[in-house]
Parts: sequence; C-alpha cells; structure tokens
Amino acid sequence: MEINISLPPDLTLTAARFAALGSEQRLHVLRVLVRAGPEGLTIGTLGARTEITGSTLTHHVKLLVAAGLVQQKKQGRTIICAAVAHQAVQDMSMFLLTECCADADAPCPNHPHL
Repeated sequence: MEINISLPPDLTLTAARFAALGSEQRLHVLRVLVRAGPEGLTIGTLGARTEITGSTLTHHVKLLVAAGLVQQKKQGRTIICAAVAHQAVQDMSMFLLTECCADADAPCPNHPHL
C-alpha cells in the first residue's frame, strides 16, 4: 500500500502554533485569554490571573502573538491582550483530524464525522 502524504501549504504556520502551545505556561495564558472573551485582559490582569509576570509573561505573549493566537492592542498607556485563537485552534484540530484513518483498512470506530 502506497502512502501519499501531501503537506498543506500552511504547514509552517500550523507548526508554529503547535510549538507556541508546547509550553504549559503559554497554554495557560491562552486559556485565560480565551476565557476572558474578545475584550481581552490588560497585561497586569493577565499576569495576576496566570501568576506569570514581568519578562516571562512578555516572552510568552510575544510567542503567542507571533503564532497568530493572541492579539495585542494599545489603549492609551495600557496594553490589552486578547485571544484570537478560536478559529486557529479549530484549524489546528482539523489539521489533525481531517485525515484520521485515511490509510487504515477499516474506518475508526470513534472517527468524528467531519
């Protein structure tokens, strides 16, 4: 049986997103921002809720922004961070699930109907 795996054109972005979520702290930051909703949180509030502050929080947020999972905007002298991850996380899930059992002889019993 020949296995033909074609890589999607957005593989680099998908890999960057998975890499960004490869840290417990970044995953926690994203989860807190998703829970906060589209209004987001100030850096201070985000730090308090995650118990991550200073340069460590800045580093994690920077990586999440670069991966397209978090957005930052300035309101006066305040920086607001908001998750823009809803579609991105869904895209990441679909990246993994769309080819579920594609090369199997029989369909998976728990295969999601996509």
